[in-house]
Amino acid sequence: MKTSFDFEKPIADLQHQIEKVKQVADKTKVDMSATLAELDAKLEEAKKDIYSNLSGWQQVQISRHPERPYTLQYIELICDDFIELHGDRTVKDDKAIVGGFATINGQTVMVIGHQKGTNTKLRQYRNFGMANPEGYRKALRLMKLAEKFNKPVVTFIDTPGAYPGLEAEERGQGEAIARNLLEMSVLKVPIVCFVVGEGASGGALGIGVGDKVYMLEHTWYSVISPESCSSILWRSWDYKERAAEVLKLTAEDMHKNGLVDGIIPEPIGGAHQDPEAMAATIKTRILEDIEALKQKDTDTLINERIEKFCAMGVVVE
Repeated sequence: MKTSFDFEKPIADLQHQIEKVKQVADKTKVDMSATLAELDAKLEEAKKDIYSNLSGWQQVQISRHPERPYTLQYIELICDDFIELHGDRTVKDDKAIVGGFATINGQTVMVIGHQKGTNTKLRQYRNFGMANPEGYRKALRLMKLAEKFNKPVVTFIDTPGAYPGLEAEERGQGEAIARNLLEMSVLKVPIVCFVVGEGASGGALGIGVGDKVYMLEHTWYSVISPESCSSILWRSWDYKERAAEVLKLTAEDMHKNGLVDGIIPEPIGGAHQDPEAMAATIKTRILEDIEALKQKDTDTLINERIEKFCAMGVVVE
């Protein structure tokens, strides 16, 4: 049974009707093609109407869809091969962040991303995509390795936040993320980042400083999740829908405010409806951007990256 949300009920109802008509047609051998064509047209119209008018909270819900593709699935669909590299050489191998060398149409890249897990057991194994300090230190080690061999870096961001546990703080969670921000700012190779699901706080930003930063259409990127914002401001999660609106966390809001470089359109209904098409769109964007960024000399690349992020949030009165 596919997961659907409350706002998708009209779509689910039409799909159920279509299935019923098909069953009747098969059973009675009556030509129901006209009825099916009419229902199909209504279904497409309902999809366009619903998915083009989503609220902030509805966008958040789609970004968390359990069938949505995660980093390893994108790697499988986009890359010709992939060699995963493990460990931060200090503590352990954080399973919430994966990374390694890969080739895309003959172009070698270092791919790094959050991995949530596709079922309950794997989600626990991956800590629900919430990385510990060693995850960010592993990511940094891989980025420095890419720099050593002059290979571009591609990151996939999808996390509800860095792991907030006591042991993570004891091992220097804040320092690990801050170090990544510093090092990514001056990395001597092109960096292309994609928010493919949730982009929460420093957990997302820890692998999110790039020459090009994109958000998929139904994703969110914010300093705090709507639930946490609601619990702080209203002492309850009941206002999460309102929080999602005022946080301005959607791809459209972020692009309008100049915080991301572009929005990658998704298949109607979200990336989980057609992962292959979504991966093909991302692949095209990766190859085009890397080709363009490779034309710039190192100093220009770094200066433009720093200037882009320094310009964010600047207000002139």
